[in-house]
Amino acid sequence: MAGFVVLVFCTGTAEYLVAGVLPQLAADFSISTATAGQTVTAYALGVAVGGPVVTVLTARLPRKGLALSLGLLFIIGTVVTALAPTYAWVIVGRVVSASSQATLFAIGLTTSSAVLGPAKQGQAIAIVGSGLTVATVLGVPLGALLGGNTSWRIPFAMVTVLAVVGIVLLAWAMPRTPAPATGVGDEIRTLLRGPILLAVATTVIGFAGVSIVFTYLVPLLAEVTGMAAAMIPVLLLVYGAGGFVGNLVAGRLADLSLGRTLAGIFLALIATLAAVPVAAPYTVPMVVLVLLLGLVSTATIAPLQSLVMRHAGAAPTLSLAVNVGAFNLANAIGSALGGVGVAAGLLRWGGLGGATFAALGLLLTAVALRATPRPVADTRETSAVPSR
Repeated sequence: MAGFVVLVFCTGTAEYLVAGVLPQLAADFSISTATAGQTVTAYALGVAVGGPVVTVLTARLPRKGLALSLGLLFIIGTVVTALAPTYAWVIVGRVVSASSQATLFAIGLTTSSAVLGPAKQGQAIAIVGSGLTVATVLGVPLGALLGGNTSWRIPFAMVTVLAVVGIVLLAWAMPRTPAPATGVGDEIRTLLRGPILLAVATTVIGFAGVSIVFTYLVPLLAEVTGMAAAMIPVLLLVYGAGGFVGNLVAGRLADLSLGRTLAGIFLALIATLAAVPVAAPYTVPMVVLVLLLGLVSTATIAPLQSLVMRHAGAAPTLSLAVNVGAFNLANAIGSALGGVGVAAGLLRWGGLGGATFAALGLLLTAVALRATPRPVADTRETSAVPSR
């Protein structure tokens, strides 16, 4: 699983890196911060749209060769981004890189789940997903630090080198397996199951609120909180540390009680996002809120993917890829809406919009759970406890 973790780390870093170098990118191409933020939107849309297309086109291919090819595609797109002579080429490179992420992540999830077994499905998802949370612990803050002191292109070059390492690990450790017995029709029928569609909708709506705040977190901390530039990468490390812990804990809790885990996470997310506008002018409260935001935002990943996998049966790849894309579509929606707010002078108040989206995500979670048969662990757990 190490190769998948490394490549997921790279894709996560490439996705969120722009949030740490927005000022440098905007200055290099003489564009506004809000326009530079749309590079996040471009990547997210590339995953959300390109991921399912790639998954369908490659449904019958052997998994190992496909995973290695997708890693190479990511590298090509990242190189284009790092060498881009214009803002348009940055967008092209981002979209090319993004088209590999959803299917690669889905293959990693199914492979790790097969290794650990159904009883530890949430933990398996969290392990692969830890590559994404480590990206926020190390990748994004280091990107902000290196991009601020040298060039925004340097962190992308470093991601490219690390992705090569990930491909080597994958080539060495991943066993060769036959092509899947299921085809495109099986994958599409699985995706169209009601609980899976509800889970995907929950991901899109619920996670969009995080992106409204996180995409423009660096300008918020600099312009509203008044934090020194040297401290912002440190605080992003705090955000990522919270995310790393939250992801692993949520994966374990999802194996015990999926419904309670999802409800608790969304309630905590609503409270945290709603508090951001109030705390924004004050350094110490913002440090605490950034830690909490990291903790609860990435904690949504393992439970929502677990909800999908429990209903996907023998054809989970497209459903997982679509749900990966749903996180990125959420990022696209959030960064676009956040950009509108920034352009309108509402940088401080993005948390209110984020909390609204998280509340809608909580409502969709309740509907999705009613459509979902409770797993054995939940049934045992709630036999003497009022239902959720």
